[in-house]
Amino acid sequence: MTPGHYMLWAVIYFACLCSASLANNPRVNFREKEKKILDQILGQGKYDARIRPSGINGTDGACTVNVNMFLRSISKIDDYKMEYSVQLTFREQWLDERLKFDDIGGRLKYLTLTEANRVWMPDLFFSNEKEGHFHNIIMPNVYIRIFPYGSVLYSIRISLTLACPMNLKLYPLDRQICSLRMASYGWTTADLVFLWKEGDPVQVVKNLHLPRFTLEKFLTDYCNSKTNTGEYSCLKVDLLFKREFSYYLIQIYTPCCMLVIVSWVSFWLDQGAVPARVSLGVTTLLTMATQTSGINASLPPVSYTKAIDVWTGVCLTFVFGALLEFALVNYASRSADRAADIHRETMKKKRRELEQKPLVRHPGDPLALEKLRQCEVHMQPPKRQSCCKSWLSRLPTRQCSRSKRIDVISRITFPLVFALFNLVYWSTYLFREEEDQ
Repeated sequence: MTPGHYMLWAVIYFACLCSASLANNPRVNFREKEKKILDQILGQGKYDARIRPSGINGTDGACTVNVNMFLRSISKIDDYKMEYSVQLTFREQWLDERLKFDDIGGRLKYLTLTEANRVWMPDLFFSNEKEGHFHNIIMPNVYIRIFPYGSVLYSIRISLTLACPMNLKLYPLDRQICSLRMASYGWTTADLVFLWKEGDPVQVVKNLHLPRFTLEKFLTDYCNSKTNTGEYSCLKVDLLFKREFSYYLIQIYTPCCMLVIVSWVSFWLDQGAVPARVSLGVTTLLTMATQTSGINASLPPVSYTKAIDVWTGVCLTFVFGALLEFALVNYASRSADRAADIHRETMKKKRRELEQKPLVRHPGDPLALEKLRQCEVHMQPPKRQSCCKSWLSRLPTRQCSRSKRIDVISRITFPLVFALFNLVYWSTYLFREEEDQ
């Protein structure tokens, strides 16, 4: 026989051995194996979910629970109620040696449960929670995985509304820190300890979108608390939010600036246009007051002064000052008119007196000489003024009305003071914002 025949007979013999082995060892049903293992480790009288797991290496020490989470979304941050809403996938992992099982040579990775009451669970709660709910569509969004060496992984999707105390002194140039706190409700640190998972305990979804905030960073920390009943393990994650200023620049700061500038238009209107100047001043004042009340309606009543309060207060003062300026102008104008009327009446009386007395020169009569000089002065033709003097005479002088001078001074003073206020305001609050950062 040739070597080729020997090779053919070897292949046929190996195929026969494989077929015989498959005939003697039918295909393993792993789902059936999982059922048997679950019945074996969680059967009645074999596992008590009321008893907490032992410590490391079966000691009586505290059970250690590693925590991590995945932030899916942050739907809103409410300034008025000082709260924020978040949706997350929350995970806990601990070791329960009572749940060890045979992994069939590494073929069975883990067992899956959907009923949390079948095994012992940590009594974790969110200490700053206001409202919360689980997600049950289409099925409850929860699972428990039991690994061969007894490790238990619990994962659940939850939505929470959490309290977030805010400091609004720099609003809307502020940054806020909102915390998510988790603690044990009944087990003290002698029995249960929460730890952040090593590596990356908090993950955030990519392209997280918030309407008026930006999530700058987040920090994990511990916040164990001591009470009369003992010390309890606590974890927290601090979320640092920066408020988006562009929205407030368009909606608040720019309209307020425009209202203040519009109120200055009255300085350029004629003094006699009383209806126009009054209606302009009252309209801008009411609009500014409405704007201020609308801003305060969206914020909680706090005992301190906010940055936006300083801005709206000063803008309201400028608008009110423009209205008061017209009242002063009107008063000065009326006073000048009354003085002119009095002077006019006095001159008429003097003229009538002069007309009634004869202008006869008596030698040595000083009174007659004085009257004659006055008449000669009135009879002299007026001197012609140069172009320069004629233009200068139009400017407000002491001989001109006070009301005109008040308007001219206001045209310069109001914009300069408002520009100075802007310089001080933005320098102060932007510098304080950098300090807080």
